Amino acid sequence: MEAILLTIVLSPLLGSALAGLACRKVSRAWAHWVTIIGVGIACALSLYLLKLYAIDGHAVYNQPVYTWMVSDGLRFEIGFLIDNLTVLMMAVVTFVSLMVHIYTIGYMQDEEVGYQRFFSYISLFTFSMLMLVMSNNFLQLFFGWEAVGLVSYLLIGFYFKRESAILANMKAFLVNRVGDFGFLLGIAAVAMYMNSLDYAEVFARAPALADERISILGGSAWSLMTVIGILLFIGAMGKSAQVPLHVWLPDSMEGPTPISALIHAATMVTAGIFMVARMSPLYELSETALSFILVIGATTAFFMGLIGIVQNDIKRVIAYSTLSQLGYMVVALGVSAYAAGIFHLMTHAFFKALLFLGAGSVIVGMHHDQDIRNMGGIRKYMPVTYWVFLIGSLALIGFPGFSGFFSKDAIISAVHHSEIAGSGYAYLMVVAGVFVTALYSFRLFFLVFHGEGPRDEHAREHLHESPKVITVPLILLAIPSVVIGWLTIQPMLFGDFFRGAIQVIPEHDVLAELGEHYHGPLGFILHGMMEWPFFLAMAGVATAWAVYLWRPEWSERIKTALLPLYQVLDKKYGFDEFYQFLFAGGSRVIGRLLWIFGDRKLIDGLIVNGSAKSVALFAGVARHLQTGYLYHYAIAMILGLLGLLTWFVYF
Repeated sequence: MEAILLTIVLSPLLGSALAGLACRKVSRAWAHWVTIIGVGIACALSLYLLKLYAIDGHAVYNQPVYTWMVSDGLRFEIGFLIDNLTVLMMAVVTFVSLMVHIYTIGYMQDEEVGYQRFFSYISLFTFSMLMLVMSNNFLQLFFGWEAVGLVSYLLIGFYFKRESAILANMKAFLVNRVGDFGFLLGIAAVAMYMNSLDYAEVFARAPALADERISILGGSAWSLMTVIGILLFIGAMGKSAQVPLHVWLPDSMEGPTPISALIHAATMVTAGIFMVARMSPLYELSETALSFILVIGATTAFFMGLIGIVQNDIKRVIAYSTLSQLGYMVVALGVSAYAAGIFHLMTHAFFKALLFLGAGSVIVGMHHDQDIRNMGGIRKYMPVTYWVFLIGSLALIGFPGFSGFFSKDAIISAVHHSEIAGSGYAYLMVVAGVFVTALYSFRLFFLVFHGEGPRDEHAREHLHESPKVITVPLILLAIPSVVIGWLTIQPMLFGDFFRGAIQVIPEHDVLAELGEHYHGPLGFILHGMMEWPFFLAMAGVATAWAVYLWRPEWSERIKTALLPLYQVLDKKYGFDEFYQFLFAGGSRVIGRLLWIFGDRKLIDGLIVNGSAKSVALFAGVARHLQTGYLYHYAIAMILGLLGLLTWFVYF
């Protein structure tokens, strides 16, 4: 088993090293084949482990690989925890990554420089995410956590000669440092109070500390589990782009489209969701932490979705969709429906990767014009892209029978049955978010694929379907976007798929309550078609059709009538301006004050120039004693001698 696990994590790393370290000496074909083979091996072995654990019921594997250091009894180890939660994440990460690798061959074929470097980066990304999800301790978790952050920085700024890309990757880096500071404090609290970084040991010791209180800021008492839970979740807020640490994710679109699919679908943004689910034994000990998670997720799900309605960049619309869907996953975590959150993570990985890669296919066809207002009628030229994009859109809005329907409806139902503080607000947000999701999804779909042809006549003449190296991965992602919900809803949500991996106390087990009324996938669909979310989704599609196809002039009228709201959404609620003013502007003000009073007045004025002036002043006085006359020196010597004699006589 250890050999299999090491092969899974090291094969993408080896491919990355071979493509990256020798990027100037190897061919483009060598770079993509060596990384594809590495990720392909990891994917094949991950699927084998998924079968071994999920179907054959293999025992949980939890072993260290080696011990890095022992300090005061605290062990710092590298090790693997393999259970059903882990193998599911491994399979999703490696499969989506493999599709992205293959797709990239076609998407990046016109790139003159950086081709080998890009393949090295995305393979390294896969290695980093695998290390994160396979870890059995907080040290390795933090390593994988920071590694995906590093590689995302490199990929977002892939076009390093483009100023907007440099600003975007720096923004992602800085915002994630804020979240990671909280995450690191949470890990430090775990190590301090539980004297271990091993998951199994920490989870075993946590119940004994459930009532532990600690003093923070002025002697106020806080629950230890609440503090740990909130600090760890602050890290998840950065990685999984939750309000107010969400601002980096839309700007990450500056990287090439394949990495948008990888970051937004299967790797970095899902790290926070996975982490909270893995830490369920800790979160179940603090309802306050769960309520905090619930409210943050609900706010993100609805309000970030609204921004997607006014976006005109094809990738940014999908990016805000990712923000909203991550909010749904976080809401599921907040009501202790961890399995529903992971279920939505899995289905979302397939259809969101499909949408991003489908958008990339459109962008290639449009010669890298990403403005949806310049598109239209593309279905006539790109039929494969049209149908797979339609499948992805239907899955995203939760149309009955598609994978997103099963996972999203399960989350909404779980919130409806929850009694955790904030669940009423969350239910309102996630239900309203269904209409918003359908509206921006089919606004995008209708503007891109229906209506008249592209405005640019040159683009219209050269539009054609993408090559098979692009369309085949799209088809392979479209298949699970349709069928995966049918196959997995029962074991994941109402069975024992996550038994032992996820822990929920009976008072919080909303999925058990839902399971009492579960009568198979078809019954779940029929029940969902009689609920508000289905009617709101259909209303969103109908509204998009009416406003953007049937009566396109209505869109300008609505925009004019709701201009203040449009401006608020167009400015993304002013988060960027606020952060620019408060943090960037505040830092500049502090820096200027330190320069004036610290640098110029204290260091230069008082210390450096002050000491020089003191020497000059003393020298100015002393030089008057150096007259050059012998009798002046004789008088000075006599006075000095008299002073010395006086000292000896009287003292």
